[in-house]
Formats: sequence, structure tokens, C-alpha cells
Amino acid sequence: MANIAVFGIGYVGVVSAACLARDGHRVIAVDVDPTKVAAINAGLSPIVEPGVSEIIAECVAEGRLTATTDAEHAIRETDASFVCVGTPSAPDGSISLEYVKDACRAIGSAIAAKGGYHSVILRSTIVPGTMEETCIPVLETASGRKAGTDFGVGYYPEFLRESTAVADYRDPGLIVFGALDDMTARLLTDLNGGIDCKIHVTDLRTAEMVKYTSNAWRAVKVSFANEIGNIAKSAGLDGQQVLSILTSDLKVSMSPWFMRPGFAFGGSCLPKDVRALRAFAATRRTETPLLDAVLVANAEQIARAEAMVRDAGARRVGLIGISFKPGTDDMRESPLAELASRLIGQGVAVKVWDPYVQEACDADLTSTGRGNDWGIDLKETLVPSLDDLIEGTDILLVGNRYEDAVTRLTALNGDRTVIDLARIDPKRRSGGSYHGICW
Repeated sequence: MANIAVFGIGYVGVVSAACLARDGHRVIAVDVDPTKVAAINAGLSPIVEPGVSEIIAECVAEGRLTATTDAEHAIRETDASFVCVGTPSAPDGSISLEYVKDACRAIGSAIAAKGGYHSVILRSTIVPGTMEETCIPVLETASGRKAGTDFGVGYYPEFLRESTAVADYRDPGLIVFGALDDMTARLLTDLNGGIDCKIHVTDLRTAEMVKYTSNAWRAVKVSFANEIGNIAKSAGLDGQQVLSILTSDLKVSMSPWFMRPGFAFGGSCLPKDVRALRAFAATRRTETPLLDAVLVANAEQIARAEAMVRDAGARRVGLIGISFKPGTDDMRESPLAELASRLIGQGVAVKVWDPYVQEACDADLTSTGRGNDWGIDLKETLVPSLDDLIEGTDILLVGNRYEDAVTRLTALNGDRTVIDLARIDPKRRSGGSYHGICW
């Protein structure tokens, strides 16, 4: 078993630290935020993600997981570090490397003080060339040592999906990493040795590019499916039926996961990474018309939903779900949060029922409303009871599909106008008081 430091107690860092500790490794989570460190050390999860709270509580109690603000202590006590800090969008669409560079400087300085070999493995999403052009120079300058010789370096992207991250960690669809040195390559190979998935070992730049390609491809599939759904609906057809038939061809059409017409994509990865890949291509004078269109199409899907609400003429809207996808409290670049913000700005009274955001709000987590940059007062807007939401609004806007809501909405039998962005019933089509965005 390995001794591993995880830098960044955000979404990826928390899940990685918890799952590594669950697998028997000794893990030290590192963050500059003392409230997150205190939460981990108290056996509590600073994020809402199914299964993570239980793992953290168990691993902290058994002494396999601790947290600290002291980078030097974490490096001294471990053999390798995973860097899981955020890479948010810069104003021009490229990624900001502020947190990555801060982490690399702290790790490099700690390596200099430690003496002995230590592997530094980036998991943050970074464009091709970032390891070689930014991370390694910062590490070498701070440590006074040579990468690949005096300390190890690797890039090991994650492919975790929020709300299913624990299952994804145990059963990934893709494992890929690049490493400068044999020791780091062996460590990453050993960490994934018990998983039934092919391990792709490549160079650093290719591993960086695979991550962006994966996220860009998922974003393309969502917008492609939405456009087909919109065209199908205009012809009186069911777009989801069309795509369901197409994706039954797993040999050519690949995975059907994202090929489901509906609402816009959002979250901490797809919008940011499509922008970053476009910005990366622009620096090389490479045109990206499809990626440009992906963002245009995604914005159009939000505008389409806004127009549906406006055409319904409602002044009191009940929104079911405001996080970027079901099963998480994450509102980073949530198209539902953007839609709610637009409606509120137009004088529409918006109330929201979202069990996961509500859970975070009730627990008063430090990360409550993650990514709530929309100016939405969650404590004023959230409604804990679905029945109260239904009774207090003119129309119901289904953003995320939750089974509790499906049962209740089905029982309405046309008594209330429903605008459905998530498909509460695969057999239902637009008609009467029911309006589906792509069907």
C-alpha cells in the first residue's frame, strides 16, 4: 500500500482521497482552506456526493485518512502527491493555472526540504503541454532538482462523473496516464492493478489531450442530440426515439450515455474544457468550427427553454432541480441556474426544489451552492417540500429528473402546466398542458 498526499480538497480531491483510503492506502489531504481540513479530520465530507460521506467517516476513524494545511508535513510523510486543484476559465476562455502553479510551488519547496524521491502526479484538467511548459519548470525551480531524475512526474487525468463518482472510481471506462520516470509509472500501474480496465500508458501531452478530447466529445454528443431532437420535434417526431434507435448500434454509434435529447450541458468540466480547447487551438491558428458551434448550440438550448417559459406567460415558476445534473449540489455553470437567474431578472417569481442542494444548505456546508455565481439567494429560493412547490406556482419547470418528482407530477393529470427539460415519462409527448423541450 502507498502513502499519498492529495492536494486540493475540492470535488476530485475529496473523491480521490476517500477512494484511495478506502482501498487501503494512507492518505493525507492538503488544502489552504482550514474549514475543509477540519471537516475531513472530523470525519465529514465537505461535498455532497453519494457514498463519499460514509467512506470518509470510516477511513478517518480507522486512521487511513487525515487532512492538513501543512504541505511540507504532507510531502514528508508520503511517497507521492496527487494534485487535484481547480483550473477555472480565464476571461479569454483559456484555463487559469493559478492554483496549479501555487500547488506546484508548495510541493517543490517541500521536496527540497524532504530529501529523497517523491512523485508529483497532476490530476487537474490541463491543456496539452502544460506539464512540460508550466508544471515541471515550477517544480524544478522550487525544488532545485531535476524532474524525472531527482523526483517523479506524471499526468493521470480523472474521468469521474458527479453523482456516480464512487462507482466510476471502482469501475472506470478509461485509464490513461503519462509519466517521465519508471517509478511513477509503476506506482500508477499498481494503483490500478485490481481494476478490470485496460491501462493506457503514454506521454504527458497525449494524456493531457485525451482528457480534453473526452470532455469535448461528451459536450459534442449532448449538443448534437439536442439539435436532432429539435429538428425531429419540428417534423412531428420524437427525437429521443430517433436517438434511441441510433444508439442501439453500439458498434458504430458508441455509448448512448450522452445521446439523449434534453437540456443544455453544464458543470465544472464540459463548458470550461470546450472553451479551453478552442483557446488552445487558437494559439496554434487552428480553426474549430464544430467546437464553436457546440457552445452556440448549448446557449441556444437555454434560450429555447427561456422562450418556452415566456410563451407560457407564467409569473410564478416552480423549478425542479437547479444543480447542473441530478444527484449533486454542484451549480458550477449549471444551465438550470442560468435559466433561473434569467427568469428572476425578468420579474418572474422562481422557487426551486432540489434535494441535493437542499441537503447542502441544511448542513450549512462550506461549499453550499458550489458555483452559485448567478446571484440567486438559495435560502430564499429553495423550497424543501415538493408539494409546496407545486401548490405555490403557476407552471412547473422540470430541470432534473428525480423519481419522487416523477410520481407526483404524473399524478397531476394535466391540472398544471409542465415544461419538461428532463423527460419525466419516456412515453409522453408535447400536447395539452405538457411541453417537452425536444419531444
